[in-house]
Amino acid sequence: MSTETGIRTPRRARGDAAPGHWLPRDRCALAAGLAVPFLVALALVPFRTDLSRTNAALVLVVVVVAVAALGSRAAGALSALSAAAWFDFFLTRPYETFDVTSSADVETAVLLLIVGLIVSQLAARARRLEVTTVTDAGHLARIHETARLAQSAKSSDTVVDHVRGELTELLGLRACRFEYGTLMGRPPRLKQDGQLLAGRRMWDVDGAGWPAGEIELRAYGNGHYLGRFMLTPGPGAVPPLQARLVAVTLADQTGAALDTAGPVRQI
Repeated sequence: MSTETGIRTPRRARGDAAPGHWLPRDRCALAAGLAVPFLVALALVPFRTDLSRTNAALVLVVVVVAVAALGSRAAGALSALSAAAWFDFFLTRPYETFDVTSSADVETAVLLLIVGLIVSQLAARARRLEVTTVTDAGHLARIHETARLAQSAKSSDTVVDHVRGELTELLGLRACRFEYGTLMGRPPRLKQDGQLLAGRRMWDVDGAGWPAGEIELRAYGNGHYLGRFMLTPGPGAVPPLQARLVAVTLADQTGAALDTAGPVRQI
């Protein structure tokens, strides 16, 4: 369960964006993974008689690393495939064909593909870990600040208003309001594990995006339902699972503050 000092670790870490739901940056990286090796191999054509096959392959490996570091794992893999193909086409005899007559050139092309795939995975993972580290620091700051406010605020409304602002920024919401008291209707619900329940089915929020309309995030205090945040998603990308788990933690802190304050306000 989530607590006032941290968040529950998800069972499965999320990697790149789900297929069919690429972010704009990832789309650009995929295009670069396909085009940049072609352009670099083409630029090496005037020097192919003087440049060794090994050095030409190393140049293309650098391109693969750059694409993977700036993009995604898929972009790095596509870049490795593109680099191997254009190395074969432009830089091995017979030129401008995908036929290779030299066994040494075949080995170099295969090694380029293998090394490119490996380093692309490493570069993409390093980029993700760097982003996660920075994001974790921001998440912990939100949780710490809300816990401090929940302990010091004279009114639970102060905590509610603070968390409304935090959720709006954290989840990229268009609007966020809080409803005290009785549950009404059955809007999609953001659960304790960061997943989304729509009706009786789980909604693939990472693949399909937010559902239409408002989404509820319930606040409990000492096991009792005390109110809910009604979230109106913004136009941007769906926040990752870790951000959604932080949102659940902030709602739990709101519930603890409401429980401490006594009977909830009715509207």
